[in-house]
Amino acid sequence: MPSVLIAPDKFKGSLTADAVARAVADGILAASPHTRVTRLALADGGEGSVAAACTGRFRAETVIVTGPTGRPLTASVAIEGRTVLVEASAICGLGVLPDSRTAPLTATSRGIGQAIQYALAGDADTIVLALGGVATTDGGAGLLQSLGAVLARADGTPIGPGGQGLADLHAVDLGEARAALAGVDLVLATDVNNPLLGAQGTAAVYGPQKGAPENDVRELDAALTGFVRRLEAAGVPDAAGLARTAGAGAAGGLGYAGMLLGGRVCSGADYFLSLLGADELLADADFVVTGEGSLDKQSLSGKLPVALARRAQQRGVPVHAVAGRCTLPPERTAAHFRSVRALTDLTDQDCATDSALSAQLLTTYGRALADRWIGGSGEEAVSAARLTLT
Repeated sequence: MPSVLIAPDKFKGSLTADAVARAVADGILAASPHTRVTRLALADGGEGSVAAACTGRFRAETVIVTGPTGRPLTASVAIEGRTVLVEASAICGLGVLPDSRTAPLTATSRGIGQAIQYALAGDADTIVLALGGVATTDGGAGLLQSLGAVLARADGTPIGPGGQGLADLHAVDLGEARAALAGVDLVLATDVNNPLLGAQGTAAVYGPQKGAPENDVRELDAALTGFVRRLEAAGVPDAAGLARTAGAGAAGGLGYAGMLLGGRVCSGADYFLSLLGADELLADADFVVTGEGSLDKQSLSGKLPVALARRAQQRGVPVHAVAGRCTLPPERTAAHFRSVRALTDLTDQDCATDSALSAQLLTTYGRALADRWIGGSGEEAVSAARLTLT
């Protein structure tokens, strides 16, 4: 009996990873009912990370925290044993902004620290911060404050929210925040390699996506630069060096705050593949179907479909990819995927925000994939497909 692993990321704005997997599975099983299909919803640290974790061993728990604009917000964290996964986008993300109104200068990460406090109260010894999709550019200042760090103005009062608040920073003491995480493995899961400051820093690269015009980008970068200098003056070890480290600019500087607290950066894609047991499922698969909303240049830098394809290739398992759109030429995708299909090739309609149409097209794709790679010859067709890649 042929065995297929369907393991996509979400199609942002259209379908969750689980919905993508279900739609493709429906098509494969319609064309080849005898196929054994396993679904694995994936995430790489951005939106959907908690949902993906909870399709496996994790369970969701509700927390009430401060949202990006200061309003109370109900979010979920994922828990398995003494490991807690906190999804930044669910707490201070663009998707949870009230009325979708951006606040590039004042959006705060305070709720992330509150979620960490919740995890610590439950005796967590591993806290995973899934970093991506946030509305903030505060260098993680809100997170640090909610864990007890002192970030004060010249008159001793706490600085205001967001990157704008950092412009008033005069005195820093991270002692209480660091003590709170003593003995905890803080994992910073991200595939963003940007430093904190400068032309490739978090404000310059991601600020415009959060509603920051050019003058706000300059203001935010200057405020973050001042933050690093105040930390240096306060004797925080390697404050400037950490700001230059790849990943410090992740999630508006949450990566930097995590590093200041002793956190370690790891590939979000690889971390979640291991966390969700992808290797075990690959060992039993004849071929794999993966995908994401957009296959593009960023995908080749190690995003989920490519990271999964690399693991599959080590086992001689062919990988097929489906995407909402694909901007890569065949010669760029051939090294990773046996075939690539974009939904934009299947319709003239805009399916980027149409979940029903996207699901319908994915089911059509699954049926065609089964006809081509399983078909009437079943296991022989799958075995032949494997042989072409090994």
